[in-house]
Parts: sequence; structure tokens; C-alpha cells
Amino acid sequence: MMTRFFASQSVSLVVPEQPIPIKYYLRQPQRLVRALIEPKQVEPLHNGQFRLNLRPLSFMMIQIQPIVDLQIWAGAEDTIWLESIRCEIRGNDYINQRFDLNLTGQLMPQSIGANTQLQGSANLEVSIQLPPALRLTPKSLLEKTGNSLLHSVLLTIKQRLMRQLFSDYREWVATQTNNGDFATITQSSALWS
Repeated sequence: MMTRFFASQSVSLVVPEQPIPIKYYLRQPQRLVRALIEPKQVEPLHNGQFRLNLRPLSFMMIQIQPIVDLQIWAGAEDTIWLESIRCEIRGNDYINQRFDLNLTGQLMPQSIGANTQLQGSANLEVSIQLPPALRLTPKSLLEKTGNSLLHSVLLTIKQRLMRQLFSDYREWVATQTNNGDFATITQSSALWS
């Protein structure tokens, strides 16, 4: 029997004013991933794809370590999209063969008066066939525990984004303005979209 868990998280942040608009920073997928996840947990793949080596998680009696491949791309109106494209569970072959993860998210800068605001959301869904030992556990308890675990994963990512994004954005802007690279950034960002 497959069991499904779901969590959603949204974010709204006022962007500090900088000489280079944040839309150009957001089009640097490697920087955005570093703002979402600890850099030591990220392995760049190619063409906006990254492998995330997440920390081990405990669910009831099960220990899992998800490895998620993520695709990031720029869409219309400077919206940045992310989507999981592959997932593997290390250390537990039974779960790995019976596990599916779907992560989607978006982040979009919006002008509100004189300010820019980032609006975003993320949805995380997991489908899993539980081992026989957990099949007698009440479904409501399983769902509550699983949904809570997914919510805590998204909340951790949101909190890191809120702490790290603007600090990295300011550092990136300082580097670009000191090097005079703004024209190059706008041209390469146009190619990336």
C-alpha cells in the first residue's frame, strides 16, 4: 500500500536595494542553490542541474538519506523554477525501490511601489510503500508524522533562504560592480532564459 505525504511552504521577502537588480542574481543557478542548501551538500551536474545530498532523516523506525537531483531554470517574467528530476534513497534498498519524491518551487521578483519583493512557494510530495512492520500503524498517525517531517524539511530550507539569500546577493553585487562585470551578466542572463 502506497502512502503519500505532502507539505507546502511560501515566502515573501522585501529585497534590499542594490545597484544590480536581483533578477540577474537569481539567474545564477549555482548561487541560488547555495542560498537554499549548504554548499557542502550540493554537487553541480550540468545545465542548471544539481545533486543535493540531504542529511539523514528518521521516520518512525526508518532511517533514510535522500539524494535529490534538481533542475533550476528561468521562465517568463523573471520567475525562477525548480523541480526534482530524480531521487535516490541511500542506505535502504527496500525504501529506495518503493519511494518517489516530487519537489517543485518558484521564486519571482515583483515590483511593489519603489520596492522589489520576492514571492515564492515550494511543494514537496513523497509517495512510499512502507515496510510490513509499519503497516499496522494507524494511517492518521503515519500521515501526521510524514507531513510534519516534510514540513520541517521545507521550513529549514525557507529559513536558510531568508538568512542566506540577501547576504549572498550583496556579496555577488559587490563582486560584479568591483569587477565591472554587469554588462557581461545581463548578456549571459539573457542567453540563460
